[in-house]
Amino acid sequence: MGHALCVCSRGTVIIDNKRYLFIQKLGEGGFSYVDLVEGLHDGHFYALKRILCHEQQDREEAQREADMHRLFHHPNILRLVAYCLRERGTKHEAWLLLPFFKRGTLWNEIERLKDKGNFLTEDQILQLLLGICRGLEAIHARGYAHRDLKPTNILLGDEGQPILMDLGSMNQACIHVEGSRQALALQDWAAQRCTISYRAPELFSVQSHCVIDERTDVWSLGCVLYAMMFGEGPYDMVFQKGDSVALAVQNQLSIPQTPRHSSALRQLLTSMMTVDPQQRPPVSLLLSQLEALQPSASGQHTTQI
Repeated sequence: MGHALCVCSRGTVIIDNKRYLFIQKLGEGGFSYVDLVEGLHDGHFYALKRILCHEQQDREEAQREADMHRLFHHPNILRLVAYCLRERGTKHEAWLLLPFFKRGTLWNEIERLKDKGNFLTEDQILQLLLGICRGLEAIHARGYAHRDLKPTNILLGDEGQPILMDLGSMNQACIHVEGSRQALALQDWAAQRCTISYRAPELFSVQSHCVIDERTDVWSLGCVLYAMMFGEGPYDMVFQKGDSVALAVQNQLSIPQTPRHSSALRQLLTSMMTVDPQQRPPVSLLLSQLEALQPSASGQHTTQI
């Protein structure tokens, strides 16, 4: 995308020769901010993600995040509208213009229901899982893994469809670790980029000679499924209490019994949360299992999210 960007009048910016009006701040992280802006050329709302770049490496990582978005044209992966780099004195800001969805994230929906003492229905969970798996399948097919899948990184589109976002932690799906130095470097990278309570066991203590593959995403997806079923991630409380998540994930997860969920859904969760990554199903197998579990179009009706 073009690099032309300027702050025009108060509260408006130009990106790729189009003017956008600042509406409000949506959120901020350690080195990034997200603003709600309106395109004055089309009246549509967008999320403008601004990443503070202190060094060349930060600029390269922001560029890489934009490149990851551009790889995909998929209904379950957030598309990039525009990207540009803006100078701020001696520093830079990378700007990613993204579609805005008013329904927010999957976590917002889980929290909203929890506040009312409710949970997602099994039909809703199956529909969401199917969309998330289709997005992951597209990512894995290009030789990448998401590496930071969690409910706050899954948007809900206008029809309630899940849309994977925050592609900044994506990297090579299959990593051959050869030696302790490479193992430690990968472990340090995971500690910085993969959210602790959704991080796969093999990323906490990377072995000197091993293969880390895209099934790290399957573990994270299992944690997302658990959150959809029970209103919180399986290791959220472990982390909040200050206990060791690294130790907790080494034991087979105990799944609470509830009549809300079928044995097939519980079995699916158990398979995703297998500590040994070699025993976890790939996303392609999960998809075929999920498609078999979907309610028939003529029979049951699926409640919209």
